[in-house]
Amino acid sequence: MYRTALRNVLAHKARLLMTVLAVLLGTAFVAGTLVFTDTLGSALKSQNARSFTGIAVSVSDDGAVSNGYAHGLQKGVTAHLTEQTRQAVAALPGAAEARGVVGGFAGIADRRGKLIGDGFSTTGTNYVPGPDGDDSRYPLAAGRGPVGSGEVALDTRTAERGGYRVGDTVRVAVNGPVMQLKLVGLLHVNDPRVTAGGSLAAFDTATAQRLYLTPGQFNELDVAARPGTDDQVLLGRVQQVLPAGGEFTAQTGRQLQAQQDQAITVATRSLSSMLLVFAGISLFVGIFIIANTFTMLVAQRTRELALLRAIGASRRQITRSVLVEALLVGLFASVGGLLAGTGVAAGLRWVLNGPGQANLPDGPLIVSPTTVLTALAVGVLVTVLAAWLPARRAARIAPVAAMSSVELPATQKSLVIRNTIGALIAAAGTALLVLGSGSKSTNTVGAGAGVLLVGVFVLTPLLSRPLIALLAPVFQKLYGSPGKLARENALRNPRRTAATASALTIGVTLITALTVVGASVNKAVDQAAGTDLKADYTVAMQNFAQLDDQVAPQIAGAPGVAASSVLRQVPVQSGDQTRWIAGVNPDSIGQLATLTPTAGAGDALTKGQLLVTRGYADSEAVKVGDTLAVTYPDGSSASLTVGGVVADNSVLSGLIAPDALLAPHSAGQGPDKVLVKGVHGADPALRQALQDATGGNPLIAVKGQDDLRKENRQMLSAALNIMYGLLGMSVVIAVLGVVNTMAMSVFERRREIGMLRAVGLDRRGVRRMVRLESLLIALLGGVLGVGLGVLTAWAGNRTIAGDFKQLTTVVPPLPMLGFVAAAALVGLLAAVWPARRAARLDVLESIKAG
Repeated sequence: MYRTALRNVLAHKARLLMTVLAVLLGTAFVAGTLVFTDTLGSALKSQNARSFTGIAVSVSDDGAVSNGYAHGLQKGVTAHLTEQTRQAVAALPGAAEARGVVGGFAGIADRRGKLIGDGFSTTGTNYVPGPDGDDSRYPLAAGRGPVGSGEVALDTRTAERGGYRVGDTVRVAVNGPVMQLKLVGLLHVNDPRVTAGGSLAAFDTATAQRLYLTPGQFNELDVAARPGTDDQVLLGRVQQVLPAGGEFTAQTGRQLQAQQDQAITVATRSLSSMLLVFAGISLFVGIFIIANTFTMLVAQRTRELALLRAIGASRRQITRSVLVEALLVGLFASVGGLLAGTGVAAGLRWVLNGPGQANLPDGPLIVSPTTVLTALAVGVLVTVLAAWLPARRAARIAPVAAMSSVELPATQKSLVIRNTIGALIAAAGTALLVLGSGSKSTNTVGAGAGVLLVGVFVLTPLLSRPLIALLAPVFQKLYGSPGKLARENALRNPRRTAATASALTIGVTLITALTVVGASVNKAVDQAAGTDLKADYTVAMQNFAQLDDQVAPQIAGAPGVAASSVLRQVPVQSGDQTRWIAGVNPDSIGQLATLTPTAGAGDALTKGQLLVTRGYADSEAVKVGDTLAVTYPDGSSASLTVGGVVADNSVLSGLIAPDALLAPHSAGQGPDKVLVKGVHGADPALRQALQDATGGNPLIAVKGQDDLRKENRQMLSAALNIMYGLLGMSVVIAVLGVVNTMAMSVFERRREIGMLRAVGLDRRGVRRMVRLESLLIALLGGVLGVGLGVLTAWAGNRTIAGDFKQLTTVVPPLPMLGFVAAAALVGLLAAVWPARRAARLDVLESIKAG
């Protein structure tokens, strides 16, 4: 029987081709994901290890303020890492050097004034020369290190992107006015934030301290050990000389490296898990193709299988024979998928290292034994499991009945049982969807969508009849006999039609759900921006850092400004809970944002009291008249009274207070943004005036309401496009399934096609018949997918309604029609080769083959 299985695989190579491709593509997705993430993680860890070379102990100041960012509430912390502390650490026994590090962000403008690099990775630091005049962290590529307040050094890639050379004047800014600095050096950098598309600006230590901290203060001390000194021993000595009253974290370089390695592992695993979800979807789609293929092969070989039964083969041997065929197919496809996935991972790394891309760190391609075993096991297991039911059906065919017919139709009893089971599963899935949408449980909605999808798959043979019947009259009227034949062929074996359509349904369902959710969120955000935000422009840092306190008065004094207000988020301690309070200008905030009173006094802010949004008041059990005892970031305390409650607002949420009450106690935290209303509304002159008022800082963005809407849409569109791309593999596999079904159907119906040709159906009619049958199957999958996708999106929207004001389910008609049309196009394209093959069959040979 094993030899028979091998012979059957070799004899049906062409008919197994699409199955092999489906398994190969799914396995390649799995293998490529594992190889790429393993390679990326290994390279990042190697780069991380190089960045900790020579660091025995590292001390960070958790209470330091950098670029207006306070690392947590200060709670009266006064002790910091100072030059005196650095000298004390450097003098310890076993310490070779103690480097004081200052860090923050620094935006670098190109020659057109635009920001170079990603705003979130614009790094600024101090250049600390050693005895040889070089900073070991940043080897010089050209020039020298900065030594004065008017000098700066850049990483080589940033200088190249900006078109700068040593000696040029560079425009650099943090959260305030732009500085004109002389470029004195180019640096090689291992920092992944920089190599992945960011930028690095290095200043002398005094300048960096002035920009980011206070003179003589450091964010971090990196201590190098003398030869023979144990890191743990040195760590103990360092901890003893740290000043009392500060918040410091001291650990060895190995410990810090291990922590960052762990963070890299978590990040790469998260990426791997996300990609493997989509790989799993592709493999799930492949199951339908595999099952369909083996079902049709078994049907086409019923006489052969019956003969084996007649000469003594048991049912178990027949089942094993089919499963061995599946195992051989899965093993061959998995090996191909492993090789293809490895190639894809190598190609992806090459693409990402191309011009203008992420520039991933160098490292070898990692193909671990776990990856090899996983890829092979997944491919083989999926193929064998998908072939199990066809194998069982093959074993149940009685020898005499099998030799008397090519394929026995499904009995009425089996269809009734299938429809009953499908209805129960679909009902359970629908119940879970409704339950999850009511309880706002994303997990329950996800489970319900999956169960409903399975139920619909089981019911598809029943659902196919009315859906195909709707289109049949149109096809018959337009195309005559080929249209009628296509309908009859599609309904002849409803299980086969259902399995083929279901593979396409999965991809269409997910794409439709994502599209509907995206359209719904876009509409909600647009509505909120139009009703909640009255300001013409919003001024904020591109990396969401805080603005310098000087920016707000500069903007208020700009020509064309009618009203402006800061929006400053300040954390306060209230009992054992940390709360955030938004500081605004009481006199102008009403002109910049919609604050609709629902309880208490609408003018509470002008009285020095708090306003609370309705959602926050309900969730935190806060009401008008309540008093909150708070501790500010600078350690001072106060009692704040709730004077009013306002409707939920997308611009302001939670606790709102006069900024004059918060700013003196914010411990140096600047405004998050400034809202601006123009005398003549939003016009180009006002935008330019605001840009001029901020000194042309490339990190500061001036955005109007249209800009904010466009930005939100672009962010959502980018996320959706990634999802669409990852789901593309499942759609490709579904297309292979349609091609496979039609091709094998043509082979199976050779005699029928020959008879049709003999009674007058020409080659064009045969091609049209096959194409229309494929079109019906694809339309069935597309219509079911759109319907299931809309239902899933509705339930999903209910779970996130609390995060978006006035969120309703929006079903964009054009994309929905586009998905159905795309499914139809897939059906037509998938039938091109099978239709040509059917039309070229020799009439006499086809009749004889039956």
